[in-house]
Amino acid sequence: MHASKSPVERKLAVEEHLDSSFSTTDVLSISDLHCKYEKTPVVQSASFTLHPGEIGCLLGPSGCGKTTILRTIAGFQNIDQGEIKVDGKLIASPTLSQPPETRNVGMVFQDYALFPHLSVLDNVLFGLNKKDKNTESKALEMLDIVQLKELANRFPHELSGGQQQRIALARALAPSPKLILLDEPFSNLDTELRRSLSLEVREILKAQNTSAILVTHDQEEAFTVADKIGIMMKGKIQQWGTPYDLYHEPANRQIASFIGKGCLIPAKIESSHGVSSELGLASSPHPLLHSVGEEVDLLVRPEDIVFASDSPLHAKVTQKHFLGASCFYDLELPSKQRVSTLLSSHLNFEVGDRVGIRFSADHIITFSKETA
Repeated sequence: MHASKSPVERKLAVEEHLDSSFSTTDVLSISDLHCKYEKTPVVQSASFTLHPGEIGCLLGPSGCGKTTILRTIAGFQNIDQGEIKVDGKLIASPTLSQPPETRNVGMVFQDYALFPHLSVLDNVLFGLNKKDKNTESKALEMLDIVQLKELANRFPHELSGGQQQRIALARALAPSPKLILLDEPFSNLDTELRRSLSLEVREILKAQNTSAILVTHDQEEAFTVADKIGIMMKGKIQQWGTPYDLYHEPANRQIASFIGKGCLIPAKIESSHGVSSELGLASSPHPLLHSVGEEVDLLVRPEDIVFASDSPLHAKVTQKHFLGASCFYDLELPSKQRVSTLLSSHLNFEVGDRVGIRFSADHIITFSKETA
């Protein structure tokens, strides 16, 4: 009989197996990227990596530089500083720019960019090697993956917007690229279709173990599709992390305000785990990174404000947005400070009502006061 392995030995064996089963090379590596149009900086000091099978997202308002980064990866835009590597190979630097067709990168455009005079099948065939005898079967396989094989002989104008988007994805996946780039791919679709298609696209990419970068200004879309998100503002990536990290551990007050409709209210550090504000005393399970007595700003998200009819604290309803199962309320505290809350629509308050509320947060997030 062989002696059974200790827990440490079993852990080492598992880690060794994982190391041998998965590539350690990042599919995408961007280091200290700078870009400018004429003399105007558009992207500054952007750095992030994408692991095999990961879906990343660049999220931010229009004009923040996210599409420019996508264009540099695709090869449509030169860079002024830094490096871009795909699968460990340098594809772009200030002195090197590989042609787009040699980068092993696929792209799905905002307007789908399908050829109107070609059938669905021929659109997917377009990016494949015509000398390969299996091109048609490969294209049909891609159409089957996006569940549109039965429409192979139709033309793009005969398809819905969602179907055209899936055809564009099938065409991008057909050559088996290392990386797929998605430039605002759902922006032309209605809300319900955008939500369902974003889930479908994630499932397809995960089933193919294909890495991807999505560019969007829609937070819900980013959180639905991506494993990692980079928040971009004014040409800089403010934070790169999981949706959970961005929401519960924002790196700065700009991200805190941008993600999740949060607001910041004045507060004071009372102890290593306690902070007081107009909403009352709140306790943090983790030590607060401020000195006792320090004046700070407390992040308050809609889910942190709960209805409490017996609370001594009342807020005035200033706006109401009916969402079906819930209502989103903007509230004014006695100090005129504004906060928001999301409550069951059964409560059904009206603008002008005074509502008893209580602060109830699992994560206490504070920021030092900004100085002029």
